[in-house]
Amino acid sequence: MLIIAQKERKTQMNQEKVIVIDFGGQYNQLVARRVRECNVYCEIYSYKTDLEQIKAMNPKGIILTGGPNSCYEADSPTYQKELFELGVPVLGLCYGAQLMMHVLGGKVEKADVSEYGKTELLVDKKDSSIFKNVSEKTIVWMSHTDYISKAAPGFEISAHTADCPVATAENAEKKLYAIQFHPEVLHSVEGKTMLSNFVLGVCGCAGDWKMDAFVEHTIKEIREKVGDGKVLLALSGGVDSSVAAGLLSRAIGKQLTCVFVDHGLLRKDEGDEVEGVFGPNGQFDLNFIRVNAQQRYYDKLAGVTEPEAKRKIIGEEFIRIFEEEAKKIGAVDFLAQGTIYPDVVESGLGGESAVIKSHHNVGGLPDFVDFKEIIEPLRDLFKDEVRKAGLELGIPERLVFRQPFPGPGLGIRIIGEVTEEKVRIVQDADFIYREEVDKAAADYKKEHGEEPSWMPNQYFAALTNMRSVGVMGDFRTYDYAVALRAVKTIDFMTAESAEIPYAVLNKVMNRIINEVRGVNRVFYDLTSKPPGTIEFE
Repeated sequence: MLIIAQKERKTQMNQEKVIVIDFGGQYNQLVARRVRECNVYCEIYSYKTDLEQIKAMNPKGIILTGGPNSCYEADSPTYQKELFELGVPVLGLCYGAQLMMHVLGGKVEKADVSEYGKTELLVDKKDSSIFKNVSEKTIVWMSHTDYISKAAPGFEISAHTADCPVATAENAEKKLYAIQFHPEVLHSVEGKTMLSNFVLGVCGCAGDWKMDAFVEHTIKEIREKVGDGKVLLALSGGVDSSVAAGLLSRAIGKQLTCVFVDHGLLRKDEGDEVEGVFGPNGQFDLNFIRVNAQQRYYDKLAGVTEPEAKRKIIGEEFIRIFEEEAKKIGAVDFLAQGTIYPDVVESGLGGESAVIKSHHNVGGLPDFVDFKEIIEPLRDLFKDEVRKAGLELGIPERLVFRQPFPGPGLGIRIIGEVTEEKVRIVQDADFIYREEVDKAAADYKKEHGEEPSWMPNQYFAALTNMRSVGVMGDFRTYDYAVALRAVKTIDFMTAESAEIPYAVLNKVMNRIINEVRGVNRVFYDLTSKPPGTIEFE
């Protein structure tokens, strides 16, 4: 079997490319995203990637990421000196900056004072290409215990901080730039400007990587590949599979069959919403099969309380149901998947970071469907780019901007045994919570012209397994406690609890207790990630 990866493209879509070389930095994906935000195509590769392979890609620029090591230690990740002699602009960030200095004859040492967090940067070289339209004093995000004590020969120090004499150094003639801080994170106030200056200014990229062109090109590519073949797609209702369905439908119409397994663990009314968009009365021309398997799942989950056991049952049952439906359809030529670029990176197939999690749709082929090849039309895209593609395809905003939702659904937002009654409780509570938060945010935006600073990136209600005594009217109750979760996050790898106004939380509490049968307490979860996770189980 052959996997058709978007990496094979040698078209105008990614002809202009910036390469991110990963040294194990936690922000590797974020660096690539920031480059993409400049409308320049970008991919992540491990520092172990051969120089000849890098050269063959003909990149317009190269960015070296941060990493946890000390570049002067013998067994630390490194790269050969020839990388800096290709004539291609190179930008080193944090560890990448230290490595550039170390390899090219500078000096890196352990710092007496580590820098971590927001730091004032003082720009010394005001005409530096990197600092074009950047304030002479600006706030940046530092995270390092080593420091550059001596810049490499031919480099000029272009910025410093109180504790870091070489915050940036550059050899403008050779287009080599070393930046000790992290311009890719939002805490660096003008970091996006600096990265844009490098990508569009120093590298001379045109910035023609745009979603409308991507959608048009991908549709054409799918048509050429599929011909008159049949394609099967498991549609979850999440943004990735929905956009994949939209792309495939625009390309091949009724040659596509989407199987939507409603396991009864979706958020309130979501099953009907998915059918409304992709079903027979929706806007897309495709074959839509909805399998209402709620009771089947409830029966399988009866008596099961252990989180991993629940996940396994939910995942395996999906495979069984999908297998049954696939057998009814018969042989297909292609299996389509909504794999996106972070799935590839996190599964250890791109970059150098440790495997964060295994993804069912990366690197392995299901053996229960009779097909020849896999199509992954979104494999090159980050989540925000997938959303842009969805809007280009005319998929409704409410679906495109739907909050992240785990594969096991509400099964991991219900502590203990999953029952139909508990699912109803958490669906109703979650609906109220999201409705009130969205309303409060919309009111704020209407009054102030911008989203409130407290607006969470993810927020949901979960059902604890705790029951307690309550009083409602003249009656004693013994009911469940609902926990509300809301976090602010950039990358979903770390997160802080969102400071939703008390008045909003109080209204949510009142509505849940009054409107959701079986609940008499509401908690607000203040835990950050780490030590907690964003989800409950």
